[in-house]
Amino acid sequence: MSNGLLSYIERDSIVHRLTGATKLICFLLWSSAVMFTYDTRVLFVILVASIVVFFISKVKLKEISFILAFILFFLLLNNVAIYLFAPQHGTVIYGTSHAITGSIGRYSITLEQLFYQFNITLKYFAVIPPALLFIVTTHPSEFAASLNRIGVSYRLAYSVSIALRYIPDIQRDFKTIARSKQARGVDLSSNEKLGKRFKNMISIMFPLIFSSLDRIETVSNTMDLRGFGKRNNRTWYSAKNFVKRDYIAIAITFLLFALMVVFMFINGGRFYNPFV
Repeated sequence: MSNGLLSYIERDSIVHRLTGATKLICFLLWSSAVMFTYDTRVLFVILVASIVVFFISKVKLKEISFILAFILFFLLLNNVAIYLFAPQHGTVIYGTSHAITGSIGRYSITLEQLFYQFNITLKYFAVIPPALLFIVTTHPSEFAASLNRIGVSYRLAYSVSIALRYIPDIQRDFKTIARSKQARGVDLSSNEKLGKRFKNMISIMFPLIFSSLDRIETVSNTMDLRGFGKRNNRTWYSAKNFVKRDYIAIAITFLLFALMVVFMFINGGRFYNPFV
């Protein structure tokens, strides 16, 4: 598959050779460890591990740069929103207040608030690489087989697989429709005003939606004619058996999760407090 935005990228790496079930289990353990803890030390270890995994996956940063920039934009919005709506939340969590600006009411900047939002940012950076790698290094058919292997209905698993396969198709249709509109004089470049560009982009969405619905109907009819869903179980051509590297990957990820649990007991909670 081509990777215009966020779809499977074929490479010969140890991450790609792991089974889809292994990557799903590792991602669930990894994201759970990041979600539960606010310990900066644990998050830093997981961040380093994320960078290492991304490096050995052989996926190039430019291949996921658009979606990465999109996520980082929302990370910035999240940090701004936290400061605007809860500017003293860090002081509530850590129980102290070390102001680094003059008194400006509830919006006085404190070390505690900065440390709290630093941990929020660290959590994002720790979980984004494995989340993106899970999508771009797992073939949709193998991903569906993995979901079915852990107990998800094969009907639902196959629906997820088809949805992932639609991503490059939708991108291709969007580009085709956009070029057709441009050939008819619809300007989508930066030369047009923002409001006009937005209106022109909207004109692309309706043909894109109708073409997608037409494709969905075609696929649905084809699956019905072939008796999809008649039986309770099915076999998978893309399914892989677990081998040694799969067990090693799960064990390493479980150790990261266990590290998070150990530090929760040491800290007496989810937060590491350097201000006491």
